[in-house]
Amino acid sequence: MTAALLDGLDRQLPDLLALYRDLHAHPELSHQEIRTAQIVAARLREQGWTVTEGVGGTGVVGVLASGKPGAVVLLRADMDALPVREATGLPYASIRTVTDAAGQEVPVMHACGHDVHVTCLLGATALLAANQHAWQGTVVAVFQPAEEVCGAPAMVADRFAERFPRPDICLAQHVAPAPAGLVATRPGTFMSASDSLAVRLHGRGGHGSTPAATVDPVVMAAATVMRLQTVVAREVAADRPAVVTVGTLHAGTRENVIPDTADLTINIRSTTSAVRAQVLDGVERIIRAEAAASAAPKEPEITVINAFPVTVNSAEATASVQAAFRAALGPERVIDLPHPLTGSEDFGAFGAALGAPSVYWTFGGLDPAAFAGADILADGIPPEIPHNHSPLFAPVPDPTIELGVHYLLLAASPWLTS
Repeated sequence: MTAALLDGLDRQLPDLLALYRDLHAHPELSHQEIRTAQIVAARLREQGWTVTEGVGGTGVVGVLASGKPGAVVLLRADMDALPVREATGLPYASIRTVTDAAGQEVPVMHACGHDVHVTCLLGATALLAANQHAWQGTVVAVFQPAEEVCGAPAMVADRFAERFPRPDICLAQHVAPAPAGLVATRPGTFMSASDSLAVRLHGRGGHGSTPAATVDPVVMAAATVMRLQTVVAREVAADRPAVVTVGTLHAGTRENVIPDTADLTINIRSTTSAVRAQVLDGVERIIRAEAAASAAPKEPEITVINAFPVTVNSAEATASVQAAFRAALGPERVIDLPHPLTGSEDFGAFGAALGAPSVYWTFGGLDPAAFAGADILADGIPPEIPHNHSPLFAPVPDPTIELGVHYLLLAASPWLTS
């Protein structure tokens, strides 16, 4: 029955590849996915789906019933891009700049592969519409805005449970810097929690020639950045995954002016509630201690930007998805990850709010030749391979798009064709 779901994929591929290149060349920041949402809605309507736009901002939801009773399957793709200047050199590379939420002009790039996700889900929805005889139940196709800044809760809060069929299973995927042809998941904790903080350190400005008359927030910030590295290195047990990253540091306007303030943004990853609490406590303690050590005239300001929960895969549902993958692809192409990933996702908000099990997986999107001789399970991704969020991250459309469509329908098949 799964083969019947895939009937016509080869005829769709030229159009899907053209769509991918178009989406890649026209990325949109979180909460600004207007053009992408319009394309998604138009295509879903052409395919015969019932479409609702503007869900949780720019989100789009399509609903299609097969006409036969069965399970409700939610399939989700995220749509937003990142403020990154593309350096891939691709003929369809983004050259866009836009105004971000802070009013700043920034470059935009699909550096995380969400254009791949949108394309793959639209390919899957087209096949589901064309092959309604081959499945049973109802599919809810969710095209989510603002995944990079935790946009899923906004869709949930927009009366998602009341407006759309309640799913029996929630499924989603993410392209990864791994060889095309591999797919990976695991039961239980799959991805880390993420906490992002904005920090303002207060000093006392003055002339660069008389630093003794000032409290230098640049030095304060530099000391804070360096000391924050000890939270994971010296406070968290080596067998407990955690990451602390200082993503931005802004201070001053001229080389001979000591400013009044310095601003940092910090990202924290953890896989258990105990480690999360420990790291958050350590980060705040160090920020406040470094300010005190510098005789800061005011306490630091620490503001939560966003918080992503741990992504948890249902053990039973994951086993069903893995079995479907292995039966169709062969066991050598299906990886059972030995530990959670340190990346984070907000996809779990759907299952948690709707009372449904969830399964999330990653799939390779890069040329396998780039990994010749590498053992990525034992040694990780080679350092020369561009990761997600890199200005050089460039999934190979062929065969990644075809495989991504395949994975979505395979994962859904235990509920749609049983």
